[in-house]
Amino acid sequence: MKSFLNENFLLETKTAKHLYHEFAAGLPIIDYHCHLPPNEIADDINFDNLTRIWLLGDHYKWRAMRANGVKEAYITGTKTDWEKFEQWAATVPYTLRNPLYHWTHLELQRYFNINTLLSPATAKRIYDECGEKLQSPEYSVRNLIKNRNVEVVCTTDDPLDDLSHHKKIKKDGYGVKILPAFRPDKAMDTGDTKILNAYIARLEAITNTTICDFNTYLEALKSRHDYFAENGCSVSDHGLERLYAENYTELETRLIFKKIRTEQALTPDEIVKFKSAMLYNFSVWDHEKGWVQQYHLGALRNTNTRALRESGPDTGYDSIGDFAQGNALSKFLDKLENENKLTKTIIYNLNPADNELIAAMMGNYNDGSVAGKMQFGSAWWFLDQKDGMTKQLNALSNMGLLSRMVGMLTDSRSFLSYPRHEYFRRILCNLFGNDMENGELPHDMEWTGKIIQGICYNNAKGYFDFDKIK
Repeated sequence: MKSFLNENFLLETKTAKHLYHEFAAGLPIIDYHCHLPPNEIADDINFDNLTRIWLLGDHYKWRAMRANGVKEAYITGTKTDWEKFEQWAATVPYTLRNPLYHWTHLELQRYFNINTLLSPATAKRIYDECGEKLQSPEYSVRNLIKNRNVEVVCTTDDPLDDLSHHKKIKKDGYGVKILPAFRPDKAMDTGDTKILNAYIARLEAITNTTICDFNTYLEALKSRHDYFAENGCSVSDHGLERLYAENYTELETRLIFKKIRTEQALTPDEIVKFKSAMLYNFSVWDHEKGWVQQYHLGALRNTNTRALRESGPDTGYDSIGDFAQGNALSKFLDKLENENKLTKTIIYNLNPADNELIAAMMGNYNDGSVAGKMQFGSAWWFLDQKDGMTKQLNALSNMGLLSRMVGMLTDSRSFLSYPRHEYFRRILCNLFGNDMENGELPHDMEWTGKIIQGICYNNAKGYFDFDKIK
């Protein structure tokens, strides 16, 4: 019987072990999409305790605690940090076979050199030991990132952000590139036209312009896109239920925007046309600058109305959606391709039922200009666990070239999340190792090792070309 979480965790064969330890384990990390707060990196803060760095904002853990019968006061409520951690420690033993069990103990091992299982019996000792370490300079957030061999981090930033934190980090000469990513979701969110108008007013103030129609709205947003590019941004990101690619006319967009400005409710057809126009223009700007555009598709958000009212969004009440993806995705990509305005694109899929659809669709728009130009992105959110990653890797293998994949990303708000790259690399090496030992792949360690290194690091390094950003 193997011991839990040993050096060969998730590696089932001798070949898998060799691939991981010799080719994957030591590679740097390019984290091209995450939600780390840049202000905390700029200020190089130290967290007070494990609750502060581990539980605040982590809706994965919050969902598990609720499922285990923990009251909200111990999750997002007013209980003390220790009381919240105590409830998390009581939940962990019940997370067996949930990826949280792996991630929790990987993080304790990799960051704190603690091999003890977290439980009510060990909670206080682990909390105190980690809390003491977190106060030391080596556990500041910049050192937590650097010590995991991270080379590049792309945060997620609204177009209205002044990027002052990124500027400070760069000025300080920090050894890891912390770059912004352009995330304009709020600029096209028609759910509440009053909120959207407040956003437009802020945009007017920041750009010192008057937004009187749809064209001037686009011009103001384009100036922010330019500003992001001037400050090291070369990637965009969009969190959507699905892509929008409805036909629209210039007259229609003018009239729709006029309704928005007068705070009138839009019809479903108008909403789709407005979002289609916005997405198209964002994509054209990305192509003009040679950016990489990323689309996270398929989340059904804020499904619990009472919880949304009491706790707000992003608190663990989102789910996998079953949106129709194929036609709109094809129409969106085809329009850009037909106009020669399709930039490098990554699609992340949240519904595993759509894996093959997405993998097959991306192959339709490769043009030979860049290896792996169109990417079926790594397993996302509910799927970034062993089964989800394996299914995504298999779908990509069957429909495209896994060898050209740009690998894993954290998509996390936690500074302790970098073992997820290790998790992905172990699963990847295990797949290749098993196939080699089963005679399904040749036992060419040198070539396969090169493929592994490409997926884990080299492909992303070439695809994003962050080295050109000074």
